[in-house]
Amino acid sequence: MKNVFLLLVGLAIIYLSTTGYKPTRNVNQATVNPGAATTFKKNTTGHLAIYDQLNLAQTGLQRSVFEYALRGWQKIDTAKSMLTIVDLSQPSNRKRLYVVDLFNKKLLFNTYVAHGRNSGDLVANQFSNTQSSFQSSLGFYQTLNTYMGKHGLSLQLKGLEKGFNDNVYNRNIVLHGADYVCEDIIRKTGRLGRSQGCPAVPYADSKGIIQAVKGGSCLFVYAPNPDYLAQSAYLAQPYMSL
Repeated sequence: MKNVFLLLVGLAIIYLSTTGYKPTRNVNQATVNPGAATTFKKNTTGHLAIYDQLNLAQTGLQRSVFEYALRGWQKIDTAKSMLTIVDLSQPSNRKRLYVVDLFNKKLLFNTYVAHGRNSGDLVANQFSNTQSSFQSSLGFYQTLNTYMGKHGLSLQLKGLEKGFNDNVYNRNIVLHGADYVCEDIIRKTGRLGRSQGCPAVPYADSKGIIQAVKGGSCLFVYAPNPDYLAQSAYLAQPYMSL
C-alpha cells in the first residue's frame, strides 16, 4: 500500500508541473492595489448630480455655472477633488464663493468674495488680463503654493486660459483674506469692498479655504461674458461624464 501511495503522489506532482499550476498564497486584501477604494477618478459619472444633492440652487448657484465648472475641472491636469467656483454673475453682497469636495460630496465653504475695484460696483461686469488694471480675470485657474504676505496666509494662483487670465501670476493675483470682505461693509455700503483683482475672502474663512484648496486644485471664476463663453477652450466641448 505504501508503494501505491507514493506512486500516486508522484503522478500527481508530474501532472501539476505539466499544467503550470502554481500554489496561491494568503494575501492581505488591503495590500492589493493600495488606495483603490479611495482613488478618485475624474471620469466617474454622477458629478452633476452633486448639484442637487447639495441643494446648490438654494445658495444662488445656477446649474449651468456648476456644469461649466465641471467641464473645465475635468480637463485640468489635477487629481484634486476640490472645485472652487467664484460666481461673479451674482452681486458682491451675496455669498458667491463655493468650495465643493466632489469626492466626499460636501459643500465645504459658501462665503463672500470680492472682485476687482475696476470690474464694477455691486456687480462685476468688466474684466481684464493686463497689469495694473485692478480688474478680475475670468476663467480656470490652478492653485499653487501658500505664503505669508501683507494679508497673512495667501495662496498663489496660475491662470490657465491664454488671453483671459494667464497673466494673473505676474499681476500678483492671489487668494487672500481681507477686512473689507465682511457683512459690516455690506450693511454700510450695500456691497463688499473691492480688491486690486484678487478673489479676496473674509479673514474668518481664508485660512480654512486656502488649506483646503492649495496645491493644484481647480478654481473657476465665472461671469456671463459673451467673449469668454465663446472663446474659452475649457468650455468648448461638453463635459464627458455628466
